[in-house]
Amino acid sequence: MAAGEKIKAKIKKNLPVRGPQAPTIKELMRWYCLNTNTHGCRRIVVSRGRLRRLLWILFTLTAVALIFWQCALLISSFYTVSVSIKVHFQKLDFPAVTICNINPYRYSAVRDLLAELEQETRGSLKTLFGFSEITSRKRREAESWSSASKGTGSKFLNLIPLLAFEKGETSKARDFRTGRKRKVSGRIVHTASDVVHVYESKGLVGFQLCSNDTSSCAVYTFTSGVNAIREWYKLHYMNIMAQVSLEKKINMSYSAEELLVTCFFDGESCDARNFTRFHHPMYGNCYTFNNRQNETILSTSMGGSEYGLQVILYLNEEEYNPFLVSSTGAKVIVHRQFEYPFIEDVGTEIETAMATSIGMHLTESFKLSEPYSRCTEDWNGVLITNIYNATYSLQICLHSCFQAKMVEKCGCAQFSQPLPQGANYCNYRQHPNWMYCYYELHQAFVWGELGCQAMCKEACSFKEWTLTTSLAQWPSEVSEKWLLSVLTWDQGQIKKKLNKTDLAKLLIFYKDLNQRSIVESPANSIEMLLSNIGGQLGLWMSCSIVCIIEIIEVFFIDSLSIVARHQWHKAKQWWARRQASPCPEAPPSPQGQDNLGLNIDDDLPTFTSALCLPPAPAAQVPGTPPPRYNTLRLERAFSRQLTGTEVSAES
Repeated sequence: MAAGEKIKAKIKKNLPVRGPQAPTIKELMRWYCLNTNTHGCRRIVVSRGRLRRLLWILFTLTAVALIFWQCALLISSFYTVSVSIKVHFQKLDFPAVTICNINPYRYSAVRDLLAELEQETRGSLKTLFGFSEITSRKRREAESWSSASKGTGSKFLNLIPLLAFEKGETSKARDFRTGRKRKVSGRIVHTASDVVHVYESKGLVGFQLCSNDTSSCAVYTFTSGVNAIREWYKLHYMNIMAQVSLEKKINMSYSAEELLVTCFFDGESCDARNFTRFHHPMYGNCYTFNNRQNETILSTSMGGSEYGLQVILYLNEEEYNPFLVSSTGAKVIVHRQFEYPFIEDVGTEIETAMATSIGMHLTESFKLSEPYSRCTEDWNGVLITNIYNATYSLQICLHSCFQAKMVEKCGCAQFSQPLPQGANYCNYRQHPNWMYCYYELHQAFVWGELGCQAMCKEACSFKEWTLTTSLAQWPSEVSEKWLLSVLTWDQGQIKKKLNKTDLAKLLIFYKDLNQRSIVESPANSIEMLLSNIGGQLGLWMSCSIVCIIEIIEVFFIDSLSIVARHQWHKAKQWWARRQASPCPEAPPSPQGQDNLGLNIDDDLPTFTSALCLPPAPAAQVPGTPPPRYNTLRLERAFSRQLTGTEVSAES
């Protein structure tokens, strides 16, 4: 490279550079503020006075903060939904209707199995309340009540002791079996404490459950002796019936021909052949109408009670178990086809001697799945096995989870039909610890400690029937005589005259054929999000996406580049200093010589060593002598004109 080019390069290197190649971040920021289209930044640089500059800094920072806040709100609300409601008028499919007698089994068929349990129950009632069961029924009068007072053993009370607590006392309780007070060990669980406040001054009745090795016990108390007796009886009842085969239990329950007296649907007659039987562990034989038999679903052509399902049920009050059920009637549930009817959870009770009209409105919901909501279809993403072989619903998932926990913790299942694979119903003979285990799990399930609520998700699409119930006395006094006589003649297999307390009339129908659909759709899209963010940028700082790209380039790429160049130059200088050789020492001044220039070394000094030489003491740098102006004068010392220097006269 020529000497001139080297000088130009050196000058160009040392001159201050503006723009992205600025040597310092301060210069870069100044260049950006003067050249950007974003409002506010230029005013920070060109404003005169510190107050104005400070105000513009505050205004600009406030605008930037508002932009970040608004954009954060837009992004956080991106996965929101908009709900639209549509109403359709069309011919509607009729839902499945499941009907169960509240009393699961005929008392005459199970009386022998429950004889000992009922005997101890009556004895406990006499010990606690001082009276025996009173009944006017002929079948009860024939029984001998003397055995209750004599007592032939206390197998069930020994297994699960019934206890009565005095007011404000929890360490001692009166035993139903002996009538004496005894110490109570174990924790006290108030079954109503989560819903109703239990006053300590009120006496409590409950029972004690212990584990198989009696190392841990729990006392479950109730504010009412009725609830305590029924719950105690129910536990032993389930234990006894779990040891009976399914075929035998079906025969002990009610048949469809016995339960259904008359049937009409959409103005046409129907009978027991239009109902499908399934056996429920607590309600015995239940029957489902319109359960998609032959792959067809019945529909209704009009709204109103005349175009729905009308049935008259024979409930036979005399065959009711007095300790298991305390009311007379049936339970009804409306559900989708291929959906398991949880009659014990959401069933509607209908009364005897009444006509119960249930009007329906259909609502169909469609929800968006993740990331908009935590819903699922067909068990996707749910780590629980479906034991009911039915379409997914939150209720089925929760029950499947509880039954799986029962099988895992207790070794058996309860209230499940069908049973989980490889499991059987809980009974004390095969599973001595099941009662204590069942109650512990049930309490944990209610309190949300099993984790089933966290594992189960809501269904993304489902149908829901809103029910409106009304009651009317049936049959009326003026029509009771002839109506009961005709119904008795219709039921030829019944060998007694029907009573209105044994009958119930049920009407289920669509109030109208308007179907309401609730549909979720995304409230935002990528295009809308970008548009909203652009609107915020333009509102607060008159900025665009290109300005955002400039900010990213200047504040991140260029700034980091300046920092990297600075660090690189420092590293190069450090390496150059490390690699450079040390300066040679100056030779000692020669003795006896005043002119240093005569000290000529054999080797010429290098440029680096020359720079390291110390300056000569009091050395004078030779300069240019001043001019002698007298030499500029013209001397007329020539006597004659030189040849060739004459000036012509013409010039």
